[in-house]
Amino acid sequence: MQNPIHWIRNYYHQVVAELKKCTWPGRQELIESTMVVIVSVIFLSLFVTAIDWICTKLIRLLTMV
Repeated sequence: MQNPIHWIRNYYHQVVAELKKCTWPGRQELIESTMVVIVSVIFLSLFVTAIDWICTKLIRLLTMV
């Protein structure tokens, strides 16, 4: 059985080594990605709202309430 402290230290060093290999987005790329996410969420919420409204109208029409 390996010493837990040694295991944690080894794990930490491996994580740091992997993070150094990562490429992080620049400011412009981050802004563009954020805008894509915001616009996508807005379109998806409008789509779900429209489908909900249509289904509500259809159910009321079919049940005559």
